Amino acid sequence: MKPYSLRRRLLLWLFLATALLGLIALLDTWREALRTAQSVSDRVLVGSALAIAERVTVDETGELEVDLPYSSLEMLTSTAQDKVFYRVDGPIGHFLTGYDDLAVNPAPTGGVAFADGMHGTVGIRSATLMREVSTGARSIAFSVTVAESTRARAELARAILLRSALRLAVLILGVACIVWIAVTLALRPLDRLGATIAERSPDDLRPVTADTPQEVEALVLAINSFMKRLDTVLEALRHFTGNASHQLRTPLAVVRTQLALIDRSATPAQTTAATDKAKTALERAERVLAQLLVLARVDAATGAAALQRVNIVAVAKDLTAEMVPLALSHRIDLGYEGATEATALAEPVLLAELLKNLLTNAIAYAGVGAVVTVRVQRLGDAVVLEVEDNGPGLTPEQTERAVLRKRGTNAPARALSADQETGFGLGLAITAEIAALFDAEIQLQRGAERRGLLVRVKFPPLA
Repeated sequence: MKPYSLRRRLLLWLFLATALLGLIALLDTWREALRTAQSVSDRVLVGSALAIAERVTVDETGELEVDLPYSSLEMLTSTAQDKVFYRVDGPIGHFLTGYDDLAVNPAPTGGVAFADGMHGTVGIRSATLMREVSTGARSIAFSVTVAESTRARAELARAILLRSALRLAVLILGVACIVWIAVTLALRPLDRLGATIAERSPDDLRPVTADTPQEVEALVLAINSFMKRLDTVLEALRHFTGNASHQLRTPLAVVRTQLALIDRSATPAQTTAATDKAKTALERAERVLAQLLVLARVDAATGAAALQRVNIVAVAKDLTAEMVPLALSHRIDLGYEGATEATALAEPVLLAELLKNLLTNAIAYAGVGAVVTVRVQRLGDAVVLEVEDNGPGLTPEQTERAVLRKRGTNAPARALSADQETGFGLGLAITAEIAALFDAEIQLQRGAERRGLLVRVKFPPLA
């Protein structure tokens, strides 16, 4: 999709909006100009009619006579190059003088009536004035009609409209220039933001701290949030790659060694022994690969796990019962003790995976005849999940090397490297990853009577 110019789009919208408002303003100006021109012309028409009416008198025979003052017509002709028409009528439509084909508008006595019409092929505006003249014995009514063509008022209205349009065009151009400059200056922070990001190396995922206006702050926050998520995904990929190479190297080397021994075996017993060792190494590689896939799935869920209220006791009891046959096959006493109900924020499937890893490790390495106990208890507002065994446990060096990643840091959850053959540390790394999703705290310590291993997962209090 071809990118568009924000500057051009703003100018286009501004031009369209200003043009629309300008058109409305011009229409209103046109109407106002017509009213103004008509009002001025009407006053001149009335003044001319009054001047004529004042020269209407009664002669000796009692008839009306008109001594037409030419100044009254000059009052009209001096304002514009318009044609002027007039007529004076006596009582009962008796025509006295002027243009007899000029229409007379009905008007009340002492009043004025205006009308628009045609005189021949010329458009006119006329005013009819009704007056009375007294003979001493009676009053004689008469009317004076004065008209002029409308060219002058139309030209006046057009002149007003043209001047208004020119002012508006200058205003639009001035505003467009100002907006062009303002948008250019306003977009400079975006240019600086782009330059700041472009100058970074691909592995530099630190938050962007460019100086940006408030309106761009949401974009900066979105970029920083994306970079944080991307950093989490890349860290998970590096973590998965490191664990895969670390955990799969040993069993694959064993398989390669045993295959070489099979080729050089002199007796069937040696071949069988080498085959069994290769099979065991392959089984271990299969278990490690399964755990790595779980670890990758957990890493992918970082920041996206939908936490909900989970009954920790129910999950612990169900999984303990499910693992009893495996414990019996290793001649280990597995059981549950503690609270009857406890709720914490977690994701049910991942919580079960966490506990399963702890139980699998305990059953595999506690030793024959050991006792493994799953326990859920409350410590204040927090809920604690514990898996304790009375087996050999971890040495202080192994415990010290067990670096458990806390949520919100970039340090990887490294597996215990002391026991390459068991893969115990990888299960603990998975446990640490899942606990980090729940904001839970993991503690490794000696069990009761300083024997075995106690793994404690402390969930945060419910809000």
